[in-house]
Amino acid sequence: MLDADRVAREVNAFYERHPYPPPVDDLERYRQSWNEDRRRAEAHLFWPDEPYREDRTILVAGCGTSQAAKHAMRWPRAKVVGIDVSATGIEQTERLRRKHGLDNLELRQLPVERASELGRTFDHVVCTGVLHHLPHPDTGLQALRDVLAPNGAMHLMVYAPYGRAGVYLLQDYCRRLGIGTTADEIEALAASLRALPPDHPLMPLLRSAPDFKDQAGLADALLHPQDRAYSVPQLFEFLRAGGLRFGRWLGQAAYLPQCGALASSAHLPLLSRLPVEEQYAAVELFRGSMVRHSVVAYRIERPDHERVDFKGDAWLDFVPLRAPDTVVVQERLQPGAAAVLINRHHTYTDLYLPITAQQKKLVDAIDGKRSIGEIAPEHALRQVARVLFEGLWWYDQVVFDLSRTRVEGRM
Repeated sequence: MLDADRVAREVNAFYERHPYPPPVDDLERYRQSWNEDRRRAEAHLFWPDEPYREDRTILVAGCGTSQAAKHAMRWPRAKVVGIDVSATGIEQTERLRRKHGLDNLELRQLPVERASELGRTFDHVVCTGVLHHLPHPDTGLQALRDVLAPNGAMHLMVYAPYGRAGVYLLQDYCRRLGIGTTADEIEALAASLRALPPDHPLMPLLRSAPDFKDQAGLADALLHPQDRAYSVPQLFEFLRAGGLRFGRWLGQAAYLPQCGALASSAHLPLLSRLPVEEQYAAVELFRGSMVRHSVVAYRIERPDHERVDFKGDAWLDFVPLRAPDTVVVQERLQPGAAAVLINRHHTYTDLYLPITAQQKKLVDAIDGKRSIGEIAPEHALRQVARVLFEGLWWYDQVVFDLSRTRVEGRM
């Protein structure tokens, strides 16, 4: 216990010295990036089978300097609570709350492990980039599970090990040299990183990750006093131990053997025979460079009735909504393709979906109101629509509103 207390104090002191993410002065541009269509898509990502609502209760656990303010801004009718162990993080968020008139936001300086002291439950619990820094992540996750409403949804993000191999090498290097977190030490570390060999495992992140562009990000990545990562099997065990069950990945295409390069590989039949969790684990090993896992999770006792399934005929009542970050490319196409669909959040370049002219007509008909059956009413189009919309789902091009399906009793 004493060691855990020491780690907690070190983590708290770290964030007081290096607020993360770096504070921002204004969120107006962020506000403008959200509209009702984007909110609906996000809502049905977490609650596919429930009617759209904007008035949920949201807990942002480990809210840092701006995350709770962003949630309050994009969900103006929701009641948002942000908690963080760092007084500096809470102060920075409070400044944004006052500046933007976010009357729907409440802030408390409180560790994640003591979330029950809020004395309430939440429809939506958001905890990204936090649990892997706690001395006892299991305790933190169980605390969040205890404040999750029975039909609530949790958004979790934790580090993944394989893509962070270079990070852990440099963390060990810094510990061996006794490198601290003063401004001069961080500046010297940044200069030393420029001398890394070009084939060092950290180089891909140095080239692409924004965390290495400023002192706070560099300190958070390489000098954090507490850091662990979870492989896919470890993550599933972590969820089960915390009384939660896996709902879906946020950005699921990267984990699916039927998406991207693996879909045309000789190993696809072998991968397809594995249980689903083992498929995810195998694809993580194949890709080898995942740096984080983001998941939707539910209380383990919550009925498992929200899964998207294209067996039977229920899918005809699914109402597709476009994913906000979808890009339609119509230049330099492969033969037979009328367009290629790309989700801008995907980091792997093999995750693109070519579609034919016939399929593109169906994609263009998505309006967030009509079901698949209404978009493709002709019986001759049913098989085309089934293949297309299941593919759109796999590749994170759409989310589905299943609430009509539940009301009509087809699920």
